[in-house]
Parts: sequence; C-alpha cells; structure tokens
Amino acid sequence: MAELFASGRLVDLILIVIVIEAAGLLSLWRYARRGVAPWDLLPNLCAGACLLLALRTALAGAGWLVACGCLAASGLAHLIDLYRRWRR
Repeated sequence: MAELFASGRLVDLILIVIVIEAAGLLSLWRYARRGVAPWDLLPNLCAGACLLLALRTALAGAGWLVACGCLAASGLAHLIDLYRRWRR
C-alpha cells in the first residue's frame, strides 16, 4: 500500500473514480433531471481534482511551479463554487 501511495498510483485511481462519479451524476441530471445540477457540481469536483493533481505532481517529482498551478486552479474553482453558493 505504501508503494501505491508513494508512486502516485493511488491518486490516479481516485481521479478515475472522480471522473466516473462526474459522468454518472451528469448523466443522471441530463436524462432524468434528478440529482445535482451540473453548474453546482462541477466547480466542487474540479477543486478536488486539482488538489489531487497537485498531490500527484508533488509525488511524481514535478517542479514546484506545476504544483502551484494546480493549487491555483483549485483555489479558482473553489472561489467559483463559493460565489455560486453565496448568492443563493
């Protein structure tokens, strides 16, 4: 298990689960109009995915600039999510 985490493969698996989750929830919304609306779902999922990408880049030994870019994208998605929720 330690090797799975240290290599970053665990993060890859979690990112795949996020993509499957997003596809399932978006399909449910598209065909049945049930669940969470896409504009309420996507900023939250993007923020989490970008945090995971920042972790993945750090574990892979990529430069700090790449990890900072992922963190900045996560922060932007989080701000979009907060803005959308604050106005309600």
